[in-house]
Amino acid sequence: MSAKAISEQTGKEFLYKYICSSAAVQNRFRYANITPETDWDRLTQDHPWLLTERLVVKPDQLIKRRGKLGLVGIDLDLQGVKEWLKGQLMKETTVGRAKGVLRNFLIEPFVPHTQEEEFYVCIYATREGDQVLFHHEGGVEVGDVDTKAQRLTVAVDDKLSDAQVKKQLLTHVPDDKKGVLANFIVGLFNLYEDLYFTYLEINPLVLTKNGVYVLDMAAKIDATADFICKSKWGDVEFPPPFGREAYPEEAYIADLDAKSGASLKLTLLNPQGRIWTMVAGGGASVVYSDTICDLGGVDELANYGEYSGAPSEQQTYDYAKTILSLMTREKHPQGKVLIIGGSIANFTNVAATFKGIVRAIKDYQGPLKEHEVSIFVRRGGPNYQEGLRVMGEVGKTTGIPIYVFGTETHMTAIVGMALGQRPIPNIPPVAAHTANFLLNASNSAMTPATSRTASFSEPKTSNDVTPPKKSKAGLPPAKATTLFSKHTKAIVWGMQTRAVQGMLDFDYVCSRDQPSVAAIVYPFTGDHKQKFYWGHKEILLPVYKNMADAMKKHPEVDVMISFASLRSAYDSTLEAMQYPQVHTIAIIAEGIPEAQTRKLIKIADEKGVTIIGPATVGGIKPGCFKIGNTGGMLDNILASKLYRPGSVAYVSRSGGMSNELNNIISRTTDGVYEGVAIGGDRYPGTTFMDHVLRYEDTPGIKMIVVLGEIGGTDEYKICQGIKEGRITKPVVCWCIGTCATMFASEVQFGHAGACANQASETAVAKNQALREAGAYVPKSFDELGDVIKTVYDRLVADGTIVPAQEVPPPTVPMDYSWARELGLIRKPASFMTSICDERGQELIYAGMAITEVFKEEMGLGGVLGLLWFQRRLPRYACQFIEMCLMVTADHGPAVSGAHNTIVCARAGKDLISSLTSGLLTIGDRFGGALDAAAKQFSKAFDSGMLPMEFVNKMKKDGKLIMGIGHRVKSINNPDMRVQILKDFVKEHFPSTQLLDYALEVEKITTSKKPNLILNVDGFIGVSFVDLLRTCGGFTRDEADEFVEIGALNGIFVLGRSMGFIGHYLDQKRLKQGLYRHPWDDISYVLPEHMSM
Repeated sequence: MSAKAISEQTGKEFLYKYICSSAAVQNRFRYANITPETDWDRLTQDHPWLLTERLVVKPDQLIKRRGKLGLVGIDLDLQGVKEWLKGQLMKETTVGRAKGVLRNFLIEPFVPHTQEEEFYVCIYATREGDQVLFHHEGGVEVGDVDTKAQRLTVAVDDKLSDAQVKKQLLTHVPDDKKGVLANFIVGLFNLYEDLYFTYLEINPLVLTKNGVYVLDMAAKIDATADFICKSKWGDVEFPPPFGREAYPEEAYIADLDAKSGASLKLTLLNPQGRIWTMVAGGGASVVYSDTICDLGGVDELANYGEYSGAPSEQQTYDYAKTILSLMTREKHPQGKVLIIGGSIANFTNVAATFKGIVRAIKDYQGPLKEHEVSIFVRRGGPNYQEGLRVMGEVGKTTGIPIYVFGTETHMTAIVGMALGQRPIPNIPPVAAHTANFLLNASNSAMTPATSRTASFSEPKTSNDVTPPKKSKAGLPPAKATTLFSKHTKAIVWGMQTRAVQGMLDFDYVCSRDQPSVAAIVYPFTGDHKQKFYWGHKEILLPVYKNMADAMKKHPEVDVMISFASLRSAYDSTLEAMQYPQVHTIAIIAEGIPEAQTRKLIKIADEKGVTIIGPATVGGIKPGCFKIGNTGGMLDNILASKLYRPGSVAYVSRSGGMSNELNNIISRTTDGVYEGVAIGGDRYPGTTFMDHVLRYEDTPGIKMIVVLGEIGGTDEYKICQGIKEGRITKPVVCWCIGTCATMFASEVQFGHAGACANQASETAVAKNQALREAGAYVPKSFDELGDVIKTVYDRLVADGTIVPAQEVPPPTVPMDYSWARELGLIRKPASFMTSICDERGQELIYAGMAITEVFKEEMGLGGVLGLLWFQRRLPRYACQFIEMCLMVTADHGPAVSGAHNTIVCARAGKDLISSLTSGLLTIGDRFGGALDAAAKQFSKAFDSGMLPMEFVNKMKKDGKLIMGIGHRVKSINNPDMRVQILKDFVKEHFPSTQLLDYALEVEKITTSKKPNLILNVDGFIGVSFVDLLRTCGGFTRDEADEFVEIGALNGIFVLGRSMGFIGHYLDQKRLKQGLYRHPWDDISYVLPEHMSM
């Protein structure tokens, strides 16, 4: 949602902080917030004026007309405020149809004034600009300001001046007050623009001889502008509408939504209700709520919500478990139903999201059965067959009644089944597998010739693109009636390879001569070529770093499809409109601030550019062109016959519902001629009427379908067009959101624009007006397909439509990755791993989630145990590993590894190169004795050889005993590292047989020479063998295998890497120059000169 209401306190804080006006704004920041937890002593310390001034107290919970409802305490002292609050605070109150508890109040100074000093001012956004309303009589009795107030429209990107305000708004204001009021209103308007308000009302605004007072204020801000206004807004709290509590689960889902690229919404309406929904898609979620209410379930509807935008399995799991947790807290005598519904997805992998839901159902299977929950599922889209299969399977294994249906079932049919008003089919029809749609249905076995490389990047001018009509002199250029043809070429902004490949596959099955995508613009890489498939062939599409190059090299392009993020979509669209060749722009991003969208619309209108979106999946013209992911994957393209044109055109707000319309229209008529989803924002780039008029003027279109929505007034223009005879073709129309009028409190639906600000914007009012105007309006969405079929059959009967003969489309091979996703193929994996898994929501180390690693405080030794040994080692073992890393971290700059690292660092090499140089010296002679010592001592000990026999044998064989001997340390000058480790091992290890054996060997070797001690390498090597053999986590064979494969040397490598990095950083910090070894430290031994 974009426009969100803020509390009066927040609104006034913004005004007092940021308004720029010469008018003296009084009582700045003089307000105090009261809740049940308020400490009055602390409050009066923070706000001493409470003790000395007369006061006003009122609830601050988005309640309108508080004065008329008797909810304002006026002209009281502090004790009077406390007494007044005793009758109000935490009391249940009814406002209209909403019941709620008063828990948040605002205290402000009382301002003595006369009725003549009260004024009304309001600013709110519309598509064309901002409306400024002013009335010279403000206050409680202001009445119907829409009819009484003076009104001034400030066009998009225009500024407001004092002169305009005085001339158009202040005609009934005394002359001595006009200057101050005009200046304040201009300052207020600038504040409204700068802080991205969408609604700002002050009533009354009081002007006395002392200055301006803002008494009561109501405001909404565009929440999507957070990335622009964060520094000024700070952390804004958006209170729920009065009558609806703020639940922690709603906040949890809102937090998930904020951290995700997907959309996750949840509103609790009646937590005791028996009907719960988990619906995919902003438009579909509204349709399901409508149908539940139409069938009498409004009082039992527990929640409204939606998930969309391809959430991950983990995100869907988190969303689902929240709903299942809520619905299994209280029992209902009739049991409960969960409706898992959705339209036909365009790009969401249904099976992946359903896996998350299935996980949640398994986790909650006990409570679900205890609460007698029945689950009804209907879904379509990519891989939906697998999703339905796993959903049905979990029903069988858990014993929970789960009924699953696919695209063969009308979208909302499951609602009637769930509410017992429609029979549940015993065996629903089974849709063909996704892959079956891709088989060639024609008799021809021919396929295009294969080619390893081909390129369509060379521009070719097409004469088939319909340019915009020429406009009269002085008027902005007219927009094109035909947006897309078989020769339309597009540039895609953003590296959306899946969407581009989907477009190319669509082009291929439509038998286009060339791909519709001419190039990709991606500013984050250099110019290059990207590989795609054209049927069976591989082709290359050019990718450009900047748009100017792409436009220059591809003059045939007239469409841009922007996958830019909400932050960059505005700038990239502005740039695209600089090129006259661009006639149509599709903006996919959701969450673009409304003020930016309105500026784009204004510029587009001036340049004759058609904008589809924002917040859309795009549009499709069967047989010609599709935008991005519209229409879903190839199985749906073929099932809905979108590879060739039909006779029906539609326009919808919702992207998901547009795909549902593809399905409905293909089943009830000869198919779709063109379909556009204009987007769910309050101000879409083009309106319903823009496209309906295009369809009216297109000969191939014989009937029009419009799926309207609650919010806005665009549908009334269709009514007007029908009445005036501008629209003559049959129009079937239904506005979703009829349930909104049945709810006690305001509900913001999934789309930003789906909120009625007045009675005429409700879906019920618009459906009635359309019906009266002569449109074909069904009684509910359930009947939409029936009405479309009735109108179509009539047009066929009177000869208006002559259905064409079906021609099978070309076959398109399935991508390897998608075939694997569907389980149609298998191949051996290139790699195998058993230590780590990063694919899920959380990193897994050897089966242990990273959060658990930290919760258990396993430390570095514990992590090493998981990743190296796939075991959760005992605490003492983890400590021993960490001690080994500490004692092996460094041994000064003279050793070969450190020396190499230092030389490399001083030669100007980077950290990785210098570290690698040092590590490459590790071997039998330096640092690599851990493995060798462990092997030698283990072999001797295991063979039953006495320590003396071992020493004698090694001497006889002429071999060094690895791990014995030190250049500096001796029996008289012991290595404290060894001593520290020895003390720990002797105290904590269950057994130290091999260490004891090595210490006996040390006694023999040191008797011959004092420096032949068991050094740190040898000690770690033999102690590690004892650890592996006796800690209880390994078999003898496993312990020996880890020694054999070099695990122990890894301890030295890991530990010494810390020291090498230290030496590198030290040399850089000391700014040491290139190292050159001195001559006097080199013995030059050359062959003597040989004379003849």
